[in-house]
Amino acid sequence: MKHGFLKVAAVTPEIRVADPMYNAQIICENLQSAYDKKAKLIVFPELCITGYTCQDLFFQETLLKKALDALRTITAYTEGHDALVFVGLPVRRLQKLYDVVAVLQDGVVLGMVPKSYPSVTETRWFTSGNEETVEFLLDDEEIPFGSKQLFACEAMPDLLVGCEIGGDIWAPQSVATEHAQAGATVIVNPSADYEIVGKSEMHDLLVKIASAKLLCGYVCANAGEGESTQDYVFAGGNLIAENGQTLKQSDAFETGMICSDLDIQRLTMERQRTNSFLAEERLGYLMVPFGLDAEIVKLDRKYEKSPFIPTNEDALKKRCEEILNIQAYGLKKRYEHTKSQSAVIGVSGGLDSTLALLIIAKCFDLLGKDRKDIVAVTMPCFGTTDRTYQNACKLAQTLGATLKEIDIKKSVLQHFEDIGHDVENHNVVYENAQARERTKVIMDIANQVNGLVIGTGDMSELALGWATYNGDHMSMYGVNAGVPKTMMRHLVRYYAEICGSKELRAVLLDVLDTPVSPELLPPANGVIAQKTEDLVGPYELHDFYLYYVMRFGFSPEKIYRIAKEAFGGEYAYETILKWLRTFYRRFFTQQFKRSCLPDGPKVGSVGVSPRGDLNMPSDACMQIWAEEAERLK
Repeated sequence: MKHGFLKVAAVTPEIRVADPMYNAQIICENLQSAYDKKAKLIVFPELCITGYTCQDLFFQETLLKKALDALRTITAYTEGHDALVFVGLPVRRLQKLYDVVAVLQDGVVLGMVPKSYPSVTETRWFTSGNEETVEFLLDDEEIPFGSKQLFACEAMPDLLVGCEIGGDIWAPQSVATEHAQAGATVIVNPSADYEIVGKSEMHDLLVKIASAKLLCGYVCANAGEGESTQDYVFAGGNLIAENGQTLKQSDAFETGMICSDLDIQRLTMERQRTNSFLAEERLGYLMVPFGLDAEIVKLDRKYEKSPFIPTNEDALKKRCEEILNIQAYGLKKRYEHTKSQSAVIGVSGGLDSTLALLIIAKCFDLLGKDRKDIVAVTMPCFGTTDRTYQNACKLAQTLGATLKEIDIKKSVLQHFEDIGHDVENHNVVYENAQARERTKVIMDIANQVNGLVIGTGDMSELALGWATYNGDHMSMYGVNAGVPKTMMRHLVRYYAEICGSKELRAVLLDVLDTPVSPELLPPANGVIAQKTEDLVGPYELHDFYLYYVMRFGFSPEKIYRIAKEAFGGEYAYETILKWLRTFYRRFFTQQFKRSCLPDGPKVGSVGVSPRGDLNMPSDACMQIWAEEAERLK
């Protein structure tokens, strides 16, 4: 429960049809297994106390009484255990029979939720449950009975659990939708879906769509072995999803339990960004409180080291194509609007300017413009190496751009003389003077050729403020401003694969093999001496931090925890923490650079534009984040 994580379990026990007391024993054994795994929310299938396939035996008084006896046994077993349990059984109330899920915790039945939409077959036995909550009398205890109940955790206020049953998910206006509108962040679905060809795929899709549309966690426990196979086969197939993503899924015809961790805090932050969930009046719902102990448990879910990058190769290729199109079509619109004749870009032979030049070429092709109107300017200075210089020239030539070389050493040395700076003092003045001279050169060339200066800086650099103010920080359109550094390599590699030119492909692959560097300090024996990641830290770490800070607003403590999960085998914990502190320091102190960014397209779920995702004051105090980061060990 610490950091908003909730460990949940979906269980398919191997039951006997019409043997409630045996089933109660099996359910209790499975409960113990879930307790051992520290699960705080445990879901069993629909009608699992009796079996879903009892048919007309549901009319038998003996079965109904034994089902309640079994419920008492299971309820007693939950005493002293810290978990919310959902278990299904048939219940008669006022001469009507209902397909019900009992909600248990610490030896108490907190509520009973009836199925809202029994199927045509099920209506032979069961009545559609009432929405408004009434009372059900069990052993002189009045238990809330109705579908409009949410179970509210006192220790985690954002954890509200709603229950829909089986086929309720197929309804046009699902019960889960109403629950979510009333504030539910987790939906459980005790189900008994029989297996026919193609049905499980559709059901899984519904669960993922429901969790995405409702911005919730979804836990489905399905009936399996033990149910009668007289006419149908029940194959289990439990599923735990969160916001459209499958966290854990069991195989078909597999009994037992699956566990995963729902991130309630993440879901809450997603909800916070939309006005679709108006839960102020709770829409006539009864809030049933329950308590859970907050504790740190080992996470079942895994965190990808590169959250911006799809792990599936086909999905990655599709993502690359989408991003390249967004960049190129964004630039295309700017040219159509400004009537500019040419593009001017400073090319260094590095990753960022390479991608930007590729985008310009793609844009000019879309516009039907001659690539000769792309003016690629290489401006060697103190830190330029032969490798990057050659790559910059080859890239411009193979793309058909007009290559222009302007050595800026004399200009920069004159500037040092003008301001009285010692050329041997390789401080920030020495570095930034070169970046600003380059920007001045390409801005003036753009005026000469009626062109736009196209910016090359990426989103990761902007997040860290790793840009010279009014140097490479400035342009007339920044095509890379929405692309994280970890994605840049994949975009250039993808372009290399699809370009159809051996010469261009060779240049792009060599660019990919070149260390990331601003090349503002003299090389050592002709080799790049200044490596960006040695100075600001690994970009894969910073992109990880950026994603979870911007996308979900996680605290430093939580980000450190999940970063250890993702990178623990690659970086020492001290290293992860060192660069996390660096990230927060630079992120806050460098906002003034982002507050006046040039236009540029957002390409993914995170952006740092002051006109888009990051409306942040330039003078925001970072103290509370810094203090939390400093307390971490």
